[in-house]
Amino acid sequence: MKETTDSQVPGSVLDRVNRWIRTSTMLKLAVIGFLVLVLLIPNGMLQSLISEREMTRNAAVAEVSNKWGAEQVIGGPILSVPYERVITAANGQIERISTYLHFFPDDLQVDGEIKPEKRSRGIFVVMLYNSQLTIRGSFRKPSLASLGIAEDAGLAHWDKAFLSLGVSDMKGIRDGIKMKVNNQVLSAEPGIPSSDILMAGVTAPIKLDADNYIFETKLNLNGSTQLSFLPFGKETRISLKSPWATPSFTGAYLPDKRVVKADGFQASWKVLEFNRNFPQQGMGDFLKKPDSQSFSDASAFGVKLLIPIDEYQKTMRSAKYGILFVILTFVSFFFIEILDRRRIHPVQYLLVGFAICLFYLLLLSISEYTSFDWAYLIGGCLVLALITFYVRYVFQNTRLTILFSAILALLYGFFYSLLQLEDYSLLLGSFGLLLILSVTMYLTRHVNWYQTYQAAETTA
Repeated sequence: MKETTDSQVPGSVLDRVNRWIRTSTMLKLAVIGFLVLVLLIPNGMLQSLISEREMTRNAAVAEVSNKWGAEQVIGGPILSVPYERVITAANGQIERISTYLHFFPDDLQVDGEIKPEKRSRGIFVVMLYNSQLTIRGSFRKPSLASLGIAEDAGLAHWDKAFLSLGVSDMKGIRDGIKMKVNNQVLSAEPGIPSSDILMAGVTAPIKLDADNYIFETKLNLNGSTQLSFLPFGKETRISLKSPWATPSFTGAYLPDKRVVKADGFQASWKVLEFNRNFPQQGMGDFLKKPDSQSFSDASAFGVKLLIPIDEYQKTMRSAKYGILFVILTFVSFFFIEILDRRRIHPVQYLLVGFAICLFYLLLLSISEYTSFDWAYLIGGCLVLALITFYVRYVFQNTRLTILFSAILALLYGFFYSLLQLEDYSLLLGSFGLLLILSVTMYLTRHVNWYQTYQAAETTA
């Protein structure tokens, strides 16, 4: 007698299991959830690739900036005097310790013009500038009394006094620097004898033979991206103008007045000694905090020349929405499957998910050669055309194909709006998801989730 297997017996357990697998809504949702988790892998790889390309861009920017001039910080001038402190040791011996006395100007004014310049390094754009600065101000004659030092506490070498002007990156200096003090022209030399306050810059010796000292110097300086100043005057006034239309005012103080137009900007700052956390004069490295950071560094302010669109930042933001895009696309796929009573294989879900992930790779690669907006449009159209061509054969229904493609197009438009409206992206995203959930609940209000695939199984 010939034996029969379970699969050959109508109504067997195996047959019922196969039917449950084909018709179980919960199992299908679990499979879709698993596919979403699988697609997290290429999405994470894409975000890593975007970060890598951004690092490559930053390396190219740093290479060009190091040759032209890095971000510049201007400090001073500062009047410094060598000083020998007299200290009596525990054993009664007298020791002399060499240090410097530093005096900041009573009035400090900087007028400058920034001329931006774009340079290319391969496919990357580097933001450079040339600045023409006029620095003016005045000092009172320095004295030990202003520092609270007794005349017999040490020896001040007034004949070795010097003015120092801080320039953070000396490679950016384009012309020789001369300081005019009380109508006397002083030639500056590179380097600063004391690193108490300024780490790099130029120095000019000064003869202390008057009660007041009025100084003026001009600075032709190259730099990249940002120009900052240190508020060393009792009253520090900075006035800048530039044809660059997208400035970002950075640092400890915002400008008191600013005008930003399509043909450039003008800005002016006024900083008083009461607005900062250090005095007008001191001995040695008196500006150092206990954590070795300088009070003056924390008080720097200025302007940054922004490139209007950073493609990598926008692409990264777009990629972070990628998994949500996949979920919404799968939800659309699933409800078309439910409402139209047709089964779609998980592999078909997966292929559509890979196509969506491919969009972000296209967006990254195209945006390196054109604007982000055009890259988004081109990448979106290519992927939308690919998915439309594919689902036409999956659905075997022109109406459903058009409907699904329209949903995808709306999703692309929705996420593009989120990227453009940075300040309102959370609000728009919240209402957008509320609308999507409302439409989904409305369309499925009559669905019997226990018998979702019954009609499809009967037809089959």
